[in-house]
Amino acid sequence: MRKLTLVEKLSELGEAFTIEDIRSNTNMTKSGLKKFLFRLEKQGWIERIEKGKYMRIPVEAEKGKYTLNQFVIASMLVEPYCISYWSALHHYGFTEQIPSTVFIQTTARKKHQNIEIFGINYKIIRLTPEKFFGQNKEWFINDPIMITDKEKTIVDCLDKPQYCGGMIEVIKGIREREFDPNLISKYASKIKNTGVIRRLGFLSDYYGLELKLPNINKNIRNYLLLDPTMPDEGKKNSKWRLTINLNEYDLENVE
Repeated sequence: MRKLTLVEKLSELGEAFTIEDIRSNTNMTKSGLKKFLFRLEKQGWIERIEKGKYMRIPVEAEKGKYTLNQFVIASMLVEPYCISYWSALHHYGFTEQIPSTVFIQTTARKKHQNIEIFGINYKIIRLTPEKFFGQNKEWFINDPIMITDKEKTIVDCLDKPQYCGGMIEVIKGIREREFDPNLISKYASKIKNTGVIRRLGFLSDYYGLELKLPNINKNIRNYLLLDPTMPDEGKKNSKWRLTINLNEYDLENVE
């Protein structure tokens, strides 16, 4: 197959594609296609993202200085996938902090959970199937990308604050109040982590949110940290069985 003909077929597949995508559109053998793609990469027509995964370089772009949207690349690293945690918080404008890592949820096993591609870090977090819900499809130019919805983003960050830069970042999103209170309450129960209920319950009380959350069993003796990324020190909140290890100034001045 002529090079230009193959490049035209690549353009029909979009900005990113796999070797299997192009094989299904040509009659080339797998070994022959690999060699051809290698030549196209050397000549600057395409660039390799990961084994068997490529992005097409626009004719007007300079080789080595063009890359796809980070979320598009993330969508190719594992299947199923969903953009989440700090990346989703920033996408919705809940935090002005730009994460240096793109966070991706999946239920699949991936040999490498930390990947660097074109200078960007990607963190893949494996969840149980029961926690893999609450997703939206959003378009980035011509590419549909799965991303956690606003409510699931906040619940996920309460579940694993280490993936959102700590509780201060998720509190910014909670104080925005741009979420469905009934849905976030439903998600908080569905994720089956009492830490989420406890943290959301305390913050609901503190900021005057009207959320319907289950009560915490008073026989629970252990106190969780409001922010697991911070030192274990602070006042005890018996209602939610939490150690409030963020000071009042931080809670009052979150912006």
